[in-house]
Amino acid sequence: MSQEITHIATPTPPNYDDLLVGLNPQQVEAVQTIYGSLLVLAGAGTGKTKVLTSRIANIIAQGSARSWEILSVTFTNKAAREMNERIGVLIGSETGLSWAGTFHSICAKILRRHAELVGLQSSNFTILNNDDQERLLKQILEADNVDVKKNPAKLLLAIIDGWKNKALLPENLTAGDIPDLYNGKAADYYLRYQNRLRTLNAVDFGDLLLLCITLFRKFPEILTDYHRRFKFISVDEYQDTNVAQYLWLRLLAQGHGNICCVGDDDQSIYAWRGAEVGNILKFEKDFNNAKIIRLEQNYRSTPTILRAASEVIAHNSDRLGKTLFSELADDDKITITSHWDGDEEARLMVDKIEDLQKFDSIPLNNMAILVRTSGQMRVIEEKLITCAVPYRVIGGLKFYERQEIRDAMAYLRLVAQPYDDLAFERIINKPKRGLGDAALNIVHQHAKGDQIDYRMALFTASQDILLHDILKPRPRKALKDFIMMMERWQKVAPTMPLHELVEMILEESGYTDMLRLDKSPEAVGRLENLKELVRATQDFENLQGFLEHISLITDTATVTSNQTVTIMTLHGAKGLEFECVFLPGWEDGLFPSQRSMDETGQAGLEEERRLAYVGITRAKKKLFISFAQNRRLYNQWQTTVPSRFIDEIPEDVCNIVNRAYFSKAKHKAENHNMDYLNSNQVETAGWKRAQNQYLNQRTKMLDVPKRSPKTLHVYKVGDTISHNKFGDGIIISVEGERLLIQFDGNIFKNIMVDFVTPKDF
Repeated sequence: MSQEITHIATPTPPNYDDLLVGLNPQQVEAVQTIYGSLLVLAGAGTGKTKVLTSRIANIIAQGSARSWEILSVTFTNKAAREMNERIGVLIGSETGLSWAGTFHSICAKILRRHAELVGLQSSNFTILNNDDQERLLKQILEADNVDVKKNPAKLLLAIIDGWKNKALLPENLTAGDIPDLYNGKAADYYLRYQNRLRTLNAVDFGDLLLLCITLFRKFPEILTDYHRRFKFISVDEYQDTNVAQYLWLRLLAQGHGNICCVGDDDQSIYAWRGAEVGNILKFEKDFNNAKIIRLEQNYRSTPTILRAASEVIAHNSDRLGKTLFSELADDDKITITSHWDGDEEARLMVDKIEDLQKFDSIPLNNMAILVRTSGQMRVIEEKLITCAVPYRVIGGLKFYERQEIRDAMAYLRLVAQPYDDLAFERIINKPKRGLGDAALNIVHQHAKGDQIDYRMALFTASQDILLHDILKPRPRKALKDFIMMMERWQKVAPTMPLHELVEMILEESGYTDMLRLDKSPEAVGRLENLKELVRATQDFENLQGFLEHISLITDTATVTSNQTVTIMTLHGAKGLEFECVFLPGWEDGLFPSQRSMDETGQAGLEEERRLAYVGITRAKKKLFISFAQNRRLYNQWQTTVPSRFIDEIPEDVCNIVNRAYFSKAKHKAENHNMDYLNSNQVETAGWKRAQNQYLNQRTKMLDVPKRSPKTLHVYKVGDTISHNKFGDGIIISVEGERLLIQFDGNIFKNIMVDFVTPKDF
């Protein structure tokens, strides 16, 4: 920092007493501390927004700055709008602050003023969306004769976005930053991409921050001008900042040094999109004379819920530390329930929802089901529909409305009914097989023919086209391959088990390969949804029965109501609150996610625990946690282990419900599965013992290992490794301690070195 400024707790102006009404002592201290660097460590439900807005209003009331001299940064447009409206009410202004918005909107505003200085042609530059970015990269790859099916543009875009999140320009990349992909030319493609953007007078979202940082570093006089302009800086959700956002803030704060960051290290759950929890953890080191004020009084949840959350998160080592407390009335313990399988878990959860509505008078819109993955939603949705309980899915579509599920269902519909033209049109070129609009138009024209009152089905027309020389060779071959696949599936459908048929269709059509090659964060969830669809078919004897079932439940699901249960993922629930919260699927491997632990080791486990903390603290009065002892995955029953997070909740705040079935199991060392022994009703004390037995038996498989430097193996591209879940694989790239591995079935996984062993080691 350019200067050291001590903290001054300014007196409250006589005519501004109402700013402090209803604030506790820690909140008052934060509002009145307006000079210097301040970190407000705000736990869940502790009133951080009230503190932020009141503090900004106090700065203006003191005469320390005018509204246009304060920079207020948030992460979403909605948060920026709501906060600015609240500030406007407090300061008596219709417009609020002139410089309030998201990181990207503020940076865009700055760049519009200085576009030419950072290589842009003019201030009316275009901000490209993801589709435009991907298309531009695809052009660059194809110009270099790169097979974009094997080396998709979307993966390269994700790599470049990661570099930009870390504020890395092409010329700043080191060998360790560049993955062994795209024949080692990813950095070169990054440079070409940037040059192409400048030619188009365009930027992407990563550029908005990156170019601003470049502007400030390259032109100190411009940075000095913004130092004079922004006397105070206020930042919300600081724990979610990435490296580029952190550097941008550091540069701007070097002026007056008056920066207030509000956040909660225990709610940092977005590492997968570049967030660095280390930014908030090292605040005191980064800003001179930094002061930390902890907001620990929670106004949302009961003491029981807060104690559970605090005990769980206390197991994390990388945190600044705080203990939430509440003065609210405390009536209910946390209910933890063991279920035989996922179907029973969903059924009894819906039964409980109906009871809470009927006997406790809790409105449906004050109840939420928070899941770790979207794949958990399907069975829950079906049970809600069966019981006529209205629901809504927040942050995503209902299960059978998702694109990948609609695509898969279109394949199944066309197998069952070749005359389904809507299904034919949906999947004829998905995944892309060289049958675009031109080829489809020819099929349409052939189906229409010369007759007015008759039209062939598109599938029949395609069969007929193959008997004539109508299409060019390439689309003709693609159409022939597609028709032959469909005819083969139609032939085997009556005799093949339905789940095997669905798996075969998804594999042979190339649909699952399309998603495997898609390296976007959403692709993993989409693949999981397809696996859940396969799971759903296992309860039906034939394809027709399954399709009829889906048609009926989706038709019933269209009923609307103002009173609906909310279903969403834990990631999407941050910032929300409900009187009653259900947390299903608390099983090791599902939650905490085995994939997260495989890829990032201890850091992944700690982020999963922060996610558990977020889930627990969404509940105001009632909290229900459950796990299933058996889940059917990949057409096999697997015995599961209660989440380690359950073991971290104090027993005295829990009501343990064991609905029989809880049994001992022995670990099969050869394949890491478990056999079932006799199922018995287990009492509360026995449940804890049984849980510990499960955990002990699976320690080697599920716990994050502690690394021994003496035995660390050095891996290189081409090495064959073994993984206890995915089997043998070949390393195709090495990036630090992260390995990109190709397993059998063309499955690609990013896994930390801790979780693999050399073959025959």
